[in-house]
Amino acid sequence: MLSQKTRYSIRALQHLADHWRQGPVRLDAIAEAQNIPRKFLTVILSEMVREGVVTSHRGREGGYELALPPVDIRYGDIIRLTRGSLALVPCAARNAHEHCTNCLPEAECRLRGLMLTLRDETANMLDRITLADPIKLEPPFPGVEG
Repeated sequence: MLSQKTRYSIRALQHLADHWRQGPVRLDAIAEAQNIPRKFLTVILSEMVREGVVTSHRGREGGYELALPPVDIRYGDIIRLTRGSLALVPCAARNAHEHCTNCLPEAECRLRGLMLTLRDETANMLDRITLADPIKLEPPFPGVEG
């Protein structure tokens, strides 16, 4: 599952992408429109500034804007920046690999093989979709209030 931080980060960056080339967007406007706690959003945007994804502008006309065009920001990269990996288990992580505790040797673990395939398929999809791509909104599942 995606952490709350990752979900907030994606929503904040989507909001900035929606306002691309319209000038800086104030933190309060992002927080209100995306229902993100202001303090949490401050931390997230500060991290995105350090990573070079967002720029900040001080002053009365200040705020935040994307440092790169939306077409150059892939969802896979956003998740890697906030979560560290796309893998669901540590032994399947490409950059943050760790041996799982209480498990079989990696060469014998079919679960790891499955998770490696899932990681690669997920990466292939998320690395093709950018903030510039339209996202289809699906209606809620029957019986689930949206």
